[in-house]
Order: sequence, then C-alpha cells, then structure tokens
Amino acid sequence: MKQLTDKLFVSGQIKEDDFDAIMKAGITTIINNRPDGETMCQPKSADLAAKAAKCDIAYYDIPVSGGQVAPGQKDEFGEILENAQGPVLAFCRTGTRSSMLWAMSQVYNLSTEEIMHTTQNAGYDFAGYAPMLNAIREQG
Repeated sequence: MKQLTDKLFVSGQIKEDDFDAIMKAGITTIINNRPDGETMCQPKSADLAAKAAKCDIAYYDIPVSGGQVAPGQKDEFGEILENAQGPVLAFCRTGTRSSMLWAMSQVYNLSTEEIMHTTQNAGYDFAGYAPMLNAIREQG
C-alpha cells in the first residue's frame, strides 16, 4: 500500500489474505478499480466484497477498463472518498488507475501542480496527464 493522502492509500491487486493487514492499517473503505477477469488468477470482486463485509469494511466497485475512465467514475470515486468515515484503500492492478481516478476527482480541490506532486511522492508519474487534468478543470 502506498499512501497518497492522509485519507487515501492505493495498491495493486488485493487478495482475501490481505484483509488482516488492511484492518491493521485502519482501512474502513475499499474501492476496487479493476474489472473482473483481467487475469486468470485475479480474485473476483464479489469474493472480495464478501470478505470486506465480514470485516465490516465498506466495499465499492468502480472498474476502469483499458485505462479509460467512463463518465461519472471520477465523480463517484470522489464522493466515496469524501464520505468515507476513515482511511480508504483503492486498488487496481498496480495502483495507477486508482491514483488517476483520485487525480481526476481532485481537479476542483487542488492545483494540477499539487496533484502532480502528490502522485509523484507516491511513485506515480502523471506529468503527461497535466493537460487532461487542466481540460477537466476548464470543463467545470
């Protein structure tokens, strides 16, 4: 898990075995940004959701396929993050899609430079996405 903000952690694919560590980290909400079936050995979202429910962790599924964020996904991600009662873990295959959704959801709250700095500190280089983030901001 990489800490992106005070409230958000991102990671690659999680498994049911990871829930002890997730609970120890105080995570109260999980957002799955990976569609089922990207790889053969990937856990099904429904199985992870069931495990999260047993652990009293809120679970949301916002699958981003092929790196293409569908209309509304950034807003849904932002709303979940804003309304979460504690730390959130968003995951995909590597954490990149989850970090991108965060970046897109924050264009009205943070400058592009602040977003780039935050993602860079977590190990994600989104410098090439600055024009896209600025375009989202301008569309308002």
